[in-house]
Amino acid sequence: MHYTLKQFSLYILVSLSLFAGFAQAESAKEFGDYVIHYNAFRSDTLSPEIAKNYDLTRRNNRLILNIAVLRKVLNTTGTPTAAKVTGHASNLTGQLKNLTFREIKEGTAIYYLAESKFTDGEFLKFELKITPEGESQPARLKFDKRFFTN
Repeated sequence: MHYTLKQFSLYILVSLSLFAGFAQAESAKEFGDYVIHYNAFRSDTLSPEIAKNYDLTRRNNRLILNIAVLRKVLNTTGTPTAAKVTGHASNLTGQLKNLTFREIKEGTAIYYLAESKFTDGEFLKFELKITPEGESQPARLKFDKRFFTN
């Protein structure tokens, strides 16, 4: 099987984010017929090549939020599903950080990425609405994470 540099880069991006998620709290939630995989991590953990390929800013004070939606299919890991992803993060003082998600499609994979700045030690509460294509009701995903610049 031959991969393009961009496909390989996406594979590394997803692998890094999923690995980081397993090292932290659970990184997947089931919602009806879907499983939503999610993770938020510092953007400077990406290689310069991956960041460049996906037009992501690498800095120790920026985070990347990665969302993937899979439709449950018996005896498989699921089918990647397009979705509308919206949401925000808020800190302990109530300041909102609106998140703008970009859809990334590589082969059959579909991911949604958003970037945001944070300050050292900032604790963020993420609140997302994820509506899989063909569904009328959004799944509501809430999780929190503290970010450090060093």
